[in-house]
Amino acid sequence: MVFGDAALFLDEIMDDAPRDLQDMIEKGEQEFDRVRALSLNAASHGASLTPLDGLRHSSAVLRPPQIIAIGANYAAHSDELKLRSETAATVFSLWPNSLTGHESTITWPGDLTGQVDYEAELGVIIGRPARNVSVHDALDYVFGYTVVNDITARDLQFSEAQWSRCKSFDGFTPTGPVVVTADEISDPQDLWLTTHLGGRVLQDASSGDMVRTVAEIIAYLSTTSTLLPGTLISTGSPGGAGYSRKPQVFLQDGSTVTVSIDKIGFLTTHCRVS
Repeated sequence: MVFGDAALFLDEIMDDAPRDLQDMIEKGEQEFDRVRALSLNAASHGASLTPLDGLRHSSAVLRPPQIIAIGANYAAHSDELKLRSETAATVFSLWPNSLTGHESTITWPGDLTGQVDYEAELGVIIGRPARNVSVHDALDYVFGYTVVNDITARDLQFSEAQWSRCKSFDGFTPTGPVVVTADEISDPQDLWLTTHLGGRVLQDASSGDMVRTVAEIIAYLSTTSTLLPGTLISTGSPGGAGYSRKPQVFLQDGSTVTVSIDKIGFLTTHCRVS
């Protein structure tokens, strides 16, 4: 549990602490309420807190039952990549090996891809089973939100008929640095996303520019399958991708890219080419 710039380790105040976020979400809303109450009580009574700058971050989600990505969900991004605007949402899966955390270093082989791109995205974490939910009720099924950088090998993306492999290299889905619970974000369509690379702001847009809102995405996905607790949905990237720039801008050996979403935080990734 995070308190400002410090963290409280649950196993220091609970004998039966959940082993990770997924464990807590699967145990239901009562477990989260219990964890939060115990954490607030411990912090108010002087429990030891550890500064965040002395910790190493893991992925915000560690064992999600599914990682679902939504493509072409901002008109500007669809236009710049010359993607068709489909009547139905473009949906694909990301592989769990792609998950990594804030301040991690990712590596990819230079002989396999030379067009590695960034994509700032709002990540949505499902809190309870969602099946056939309405748009009106969809946000009630959200546990929280996080920052996602949907890193993409563009040359692979446009040479294959699917998008999962080009986005699922080891470490290509950084998430974090934290998960902000849904009660702290009243409107997920009122958040600002930015991407910083090499001293430049390359993406700068509102989540209100989504073609399909978070609520619409959840309702749509839930019509065909149950969204299980802990599922991570990456909701699409705004315009400003490096592939579409003139000249093009890609992540290189030694690059550091930071994606930010206000009310959630900054997610930084370091890059190496092997």
